[in-house]
Amino acid sequence: MALQCGIVGLPNVGKSTLFNCLSNAKAQAANFPFCTIEPNVGVITVPDERLNKLAELVHPNRIVPTTVEIVDIAGLVKGASKGEGLGNKFLANIRETDAILHVLRCFDDENITHVDGSINPVRDKEIIDTELQLKDLETVESRISKVQKQAQTGGDKQAKATYDIYVQYREALLQGKSARTVKLDPLDRKLVKDLYLLTDKPVMYVCNVDEASAKNGNAYVEALRESVKEEDAEILVVAAATEADIAELETYEERQMFLEEVGLTESGVARLIRAAYHLLDLQTYFTCGVQEVRAWTFGRGWKAPQCAAVIHTDFEKGFIRAEVIKYEDFTTLGSEAACKEAGKMNVEGKEYVVTDGDIMHFRFNV
Repeated sequence: MALQCGIVGLPNVGKSTLFNCLSNAKAQAANFPFCTIEPNVGVITVPDERLNKLAELVHPNRIVPTTVEIVDIAGLVKGASKGEGLGNKFLANIRETDAILHVLRCFDDENITHVDGSINPVRDKEIIDTELQLKDLETVESRISKVQKQAQTGGDKQAKATYDIYVQYREALLQGKSARTVKLDPLDRKLVKDLYLLTDKPVMYVCNVDEASAKNGNAYVEALRESVKEEDAEILVVAAATEADIAELETYEERQMFLEEVGLTESGVARLIRAAYHLLDLQTYFTCGVQEVRAWTFGRGWKAPQCAAVIHTDFEKGFIRAEVIKYEDFTTLGSEAACKEAGKMNVEGKEYVVTDGDIMHFRFNV
């Protein structure tokens, strides 16, 4: 699943520093490879100790982690919705991503000029929100004009329902609220899934702080937290400059010592990668054998055939059953054979909802 998170923010807030830290993520731990697809796109692995634990038990020929793509999107300026700066390119790049990592400057430094002259992450957030909301309003108004007559004069119930949702979005956007604040049930959401509204994407606010605030945050972070409390959003505190220093260290031991000195148990990069994965509402199942121990990405709530299709579409088409071992049972008993003997391998059908950490073996016939 080639899922993307876009790093966005005003100029000089630390976006590129964070992206470069992610590009050096391979230096943070042995299983953090990174590759560049384009100058501003990288593929990073999601840190997962369960994969390492399974590998220790099975001793496979290779270990394959799951990944997320990170896109460093050009800095936005006021007027982007009207094409100012790199506005059109910026907005097009965001539209292609699955989630947004919004970097906000939450530190003081006289040597780094802020584009608006002062430090105010709440204002900075609102600048970008406004540009995205204006673009979404343009999209919604266009759709309303196309469906309004059909919804109001015809007997098309679906058109009426779709129109009503468009109106809800328009009202929220006119009030300066993001589309994600409009709560829809799953059926209604399906009616408007082709809108691809920018402010409907899941968002995580990444507060870029100084080293002293890396553990507990600061007043800037708290102000932002208060301003987004009504949003369905996450907040992550990261000291990008500190992460850059960590990436420069030669050995894993040196990096761990550095983290301990600043009061952290793991790097902000590791937390950001994992949080981005969760932001997309993704989970992991494993396949486990001597040839390969591998992590596979699936969406929360998926059933066994859907998860089988992640490996190959034929697995879903010809799905017969899934043999499932819970991660805790496998690591406690130590092997697939031991799990079978203890009755800890379950045979599941097409309606089985896969859970995070399941160890799966699919039976199929095509």
